[in-house]
Amino acid sequence: MSLRAVHILFIVASIVLAVFMGGWGIVMFRSPLGSGGHLATGVVSCLVAAVLSVYAVGFIRKTRRIGIE
Repeated sequence: MSLRAVHILFIVASIVLAVFMGGWGIVMFRSPLGSGGHLATGVVSCLVAAVLSVYAVGFIRKTRRIGIE
């Protein structure tokens, strides 16, 4: 497995974990024990997942452009 593939794998794993963390934070906020911290965690985690998605697309495009497959 190439270094590029490992990097993409870790980016995808990070996106999945951020989405799950965002979902958990939002579900916890809606529960009776929820607090503003849970909402902040959920929102920030979803934003991190979005930024990582943009980074992944940029990384894939750049590595294809410079010839790393």
